[in-house]
Amino acid sequence: MEIIILGWYILVETGSVLLLTLYGALQYLGTLISPVFGLVGDRFGHRNVLAVMRATYACLAVVLTVLSFVHAVDAVTVFVIATIAGMVRPSDLAMRNALVAETMPGDRLMAAMGVSRTTSDSARVVGSLAGAAVFALLGMGWAYFVVSAFYAGGFCLTLGVGAVRTAGDRLARMSLWRDLMEGMHFIADSPQSLAAMLLAFMVNMTAFPMTHGLLPYVARDIYHIGQAGLGTLVASFAAGALIGSVVVSMAGRKLRPARMMMVFAVAWYVLVLAFVWMPNPALGRIMLVAAGLAQSLSMVPMAVMLLHSAGTQFRGRVMGVRMLAIYGLPIGLVCAGWLIERLGFAGMATGYCAFGLVCTAAIWVRWRAALWPKDAVANAR
Repeated sequence: MEIIILGWYILVETGSVLLLTLYGALQYLGTLISPVFGLVGDRFGHRNVLAVMRATYACLAVVLTVLSFVHAVDAVTVFVIATIAGMVRPSDLAMRNALVAETMPGDRLMAAMGVSRTTSDSARVVGSLAGAAVFALLGMGWAYFVVSAFYAGGFCLTLGVGAVRTAGDRLARMSLWRDLMEGMHFIADSPQSLAAMLLAFMVNMTAFPMTHGLLPYVARDIYHIGQAGLGTLVASFAAGALIGSVVVSMAGRKLRPARMMMVFAVAWYVLVLAFVWMPNPALGRIMLVAAGLAQSLSMVPMAVMLLHSAGTQFRGRVMGVRMLAIYGLPIGLVCAGWLIERLGFAGMATGYCAFGLVCTAAIWVRWRAALWPKDAVANAR
């Protein structure tokens, strides 16, 4: 809902695609400190950290709700709140994945991750449509009242997950910096983990911008459709991701994570490129569904492979570093805004996809021995 509400507000209020991409980039500012969130989760419990994060979302949403009702919202306010939320939000996925890994046996992890993703993907489908409808019918104040209510509910439900973990004496004595460096060294010494991190950075920088932060621009300036049309574009990508999550949850024990990650990363780029050149929103929605499916079939196996490799000791730290790779998204968004003003949307997006495909091929060539053989650790079922 927030993607629809605030993205559309910024684009309409400022009329600038560069400011739209800057707003999108601010939401991922906290990727730079995601490894620290992962480390704190390892020490004090991932559930506890996630609860604090979601309480923060709720408080920020309440502030924006009140400001909306008293007509005190402007673009500067939105940017300030987006900056604060952006320091916290990127680590949310890492904490959720770590919680799933804590509570599920290893042989069921792939299916469990698929089920976990279905909840967030289905919420994105409904939320994108609901956000557009409530914003268009009732205005920003009531739309953000609904957002605040969902965040408050999410905080309460998070408190019911698992048991409170207390830090042991050994963890309490360990150095924060040393813990972080141990996680970094673990990834550097694990070929499949290093390859996955580089691929994650690349897709965030060159694939995700077209289906996330730039969709308000596509809706208004390319397809000439309003908030409701934007909602259907976001919902289309999320629907494809939901289908992919269901597939993973049903066939989890039969899938080879590293192979899935690489094959569907290539498919994702091809389908995003097809979306860019679709002449109307109906065909664009079809390509977005297919791209969302490929994205899910690549990213969920990647997360499972990383969690399997990390084990209990490094789980939070590795997923925190994984979130650090999301920093490619704000870089890609800001550069995209600058390039669109010079090359147009199609030219920018085509260049992004071509560059992403070349880099994906380079990753496969460099780490083929660790990623492709059926008996490789990265393809363990």
